[in-house]
Amino acid sequence: MTVLINGYVDIKAEDRTKALSAAATLIKETRLQKGCQHYVWSADHTSDTRVYVYEKWDTTEDLVAHLAGPYYAQMLGILGSFEILDTAVSKYKIAIEEPVYDPEGNPRGDFFTV
Repeated sequence: MTVLINGYVDIKAEDRTKALSAAATLIKETRLQKGCQHYVWSADHTSDTRVYVYEKWDTTEDLVAHLAGPYYAQMLGILGSFEILDTAVSKYKIAIEEPVYDPEGNPRGDFFTV
């Protein structure tokens, strides 16, 4: 079952760019882990402090391995070297996934292939 991680970390404005730069190699390496489909830290361009976190893992087991491994420990070390103002990150189990656009190209908010 696919697992998503989604949330944000607020880092002091003067440190946000430094934190993202410090994490760039780690982000790239984490994407090579088994089961990692997406791993992104992205600056919110409407906020001086906010960084959005988005991860997509093939399975719970893949996420568990990531959280027990060196990349996660390194991420905590990077974030720990900067002042964190706020954070909220959650995980989600995904039971159904389908495109937003149906075969005719229309955007759909409902689940139409089920």
